[in-house]
Amino acid sequence: MDTGESSDESPIQAKKGKSKAPRKPKASALKQKSPAEFFAENKNIAGFDNPGKSLYTTVRELVENALDSAESIAELPFVEITIEEINKSKFNSMIGLIDRERIDEALYGDFETVKAREKRLAKEARFQEIQAKNVALGKKVKEQVSAKAIKGRGEASFYRVTCKDNGRGMPHDDIPNMFGRVLSGTKYGLKQTRGKFGLGAKMALIWSKMSTGLPIEISSSMKNQSYTSFCRLDIDIHRNIPHIHVHEKRDDKEQWHGAEIQVVIEGNWTTYRSKILHYMRQMAVITPYAQFMFRFISDTSDKNVSIRFARRTDVMPAVPLETNYHPSAVDLLLIKRLIGETTKQNLLQFLQHEFVNIGKSHAERLIGEMGPDFSPKTSVKSLTPQQIVRMHQLFRQAKFDDPSGDCLSPAGEYNLRLGIIKELHPDMVATYTASAQVFEGHPFIVEAGVSLGGKDVKQGLNIFRFANRIPLLFEQGADVVTRTAMKRINWNTYKINQTQDKIGVFVSIVSTKIPFKGTGKEYIGDDISEIASAVKTSIKQCCAQLKSKIVKKIQAREQQERKRNLSKYIGDATGAIYAILKESSQLHAKKKRMEIKDEDAELLQKVSSRIITKETLSEKLAQHVEQVDYEMAMEYATQSGVREEPRENIYIQALEPQKNFIDLHSPVFVFRLFR
Repeated sequence: MDTGESSDESPIQAKKGKSKAPRKPKASALKQKSPAEFFAENKNIAGFDNPGKSLYTTVRELVENALDSAESIAELPFVEITIEEINKSKFNSMIGLIDRERIDEALYGDFETVKAREKRLAKEARFQEIQAKNVALGKKVKEQVSAKAIKGRGEASFYRVTCKDNGRGMPHDDIPNMFGRVLSGTKYGLKQTRGKFGLGAKMALIWSKMSTGLPIEISSSMKNQSYTSFCRLDIDIHRNIPHIHVHEKRDDKEQWHGAEIQVVIEGNWTTYRSKILHYMRQMAVITPYAQFMFRFISDTSDKNVSIRFARRTDVMPAVPLETNYHPSAVDLLLIKRLIGETTKQNLLQFLQHEFVNIGKSHAERLIGEMGPDFSPKTSVKSLTPQQIVRMHQLFRQAKFDDPSGDCLSPAGEYNLRLGIIKELHPDMVATYTASAQVFEGHPFIVEAGVSLGGKDVKQGLNIFRFANRIPLLFEQGADVVTRTAMKRINWNTYKINQTQDKIGVFVSIVSTKIPFKGTGKEYIGDDISEIASAVKTSIKQCCAQLKSKIVKKIQAREQQERKRNLSKYIGDATGAIYAILKESSQLHAKKKRMEIKDEDAELLQKVSSRIITKETLSEKLAQHVEQVDYEMAMEYATQSGVREEPRENIYIQALEPQKNFIDLHSPVFVFRLFR
């Protein structure tokens, strides 16, 4: 019996009737997640934090894919992006769901209780009473802030996002895997790329499946292809494979090449409208050779938006080149992967062909330093783990030449300047491109521009950040560009008022590896001294150019002021000078003793004979002032518009077989010579 034991139990335990026995942990089963499942559960990593941010990221991914596609075939990009708002009834009809009216209003999150309604009405009444008193006292009347509408969690807004380009297009058989299999694509490798994770439209498809359940639709056609590929698919998130609904070939009557992608997602246009438009504007700055057509379509006509970002040049940057790894930038895993993928047989060939800046003699010296177990003819596939570690240790300690920036493709100083002028219409602009530098074995190039004045530019610092030619809009405060512009540049030194002037600071960084920080990869950290120093130097170079222009403008303004002052006193000066001359001529005529030079005597004779009158003297003074003003204007135009010497050498671009012209580049213009 349990009578004795139950007497020691607490009243609570007695109520339950029996004591708690410790639970035995269940044997945990080993589970595995697919890449698609991982990103679906951690969608904030790829920029899909909330519906509004997801709409923005979807637009960004589609636009950047479109630019990459067009640039890969040296085609001037033309990108059409359309966001169509889909109301609840239309969305329900798309998925075959019948609208139902509410039966139990109190069940919904936007239901207002009697108590809440009374509280709201009382608050409104108090506000009206205060307003009446203010009117009676003649005080300023404040506008009533409208109460925020209560929005339930289940209420959502849906949008159809469509992006069409004139790029390369996609091979028919590759389309399902290119969109329906995460971490598979054409952008993997060591080269400058716009993407951050290599997800592209795949993450938009995952978000579409999570928020609407609707598939993505892709139309694609390649050059000299007689058909258009059409594919409707979604993704099996757990297996990371595409689920194909339709995959067929259709007639290409328009002879179009490129891709058109359409996806329906949950989003929030209201909160992210400014971010999306700001992104499109910044993209137009960094790619003035592209034409963008942006549309937002809604059932409410006054919400519709249509903006055309026109192309302003046909000068495109070179296509970024894939390059080999620098020995100082590799780790053990990467060395093992390169050994597994290489086609070279021996160690000497492996070092020469799989890494940059290792020639034959350098490779032989490295092999000799590795030890007696290594020789130039050692089979690279037979290296032991210990030998690979030894190779890695030597790579970290040995001295290598820095990689060149030949594999990089910056926007170009001409394009950056043109983009700034096209979108901001500044009063002054200066640009600068630094030479290639290196951090952790990766080359990088910093381009900078600083503008003063302009359209839709706020007072103070307006910072525009770009990484591999894409705009960065979030987490600006922690970025190396922001911190440098705010804290490390003494703007007053360059005759620029940091708080009063409208200053635009543009910094673009391109590299084979952008050192992003944070889970969303939205900013570049301030902890890499090489990049921080290059950014500071580039901005200061732009400021120095602007200072020269500002000083000359101030001088020109002072000269104009002097001209106005001279013109103002021409009458008085003429009267005084003529009176002195007339009196002197009279004295000279009376043959009084005056010691004067021959030319002065001739001048007095002209005054006596009235060849020189007060009117002619006034006319001569006015002509002199005009001449001074003309010379000043010509000098200012020359100084501000034409440099005495080019700031950097003009170079001739490589002449491709299909072109019949040569481009001569400089920072401020491109001279095209047709053959």
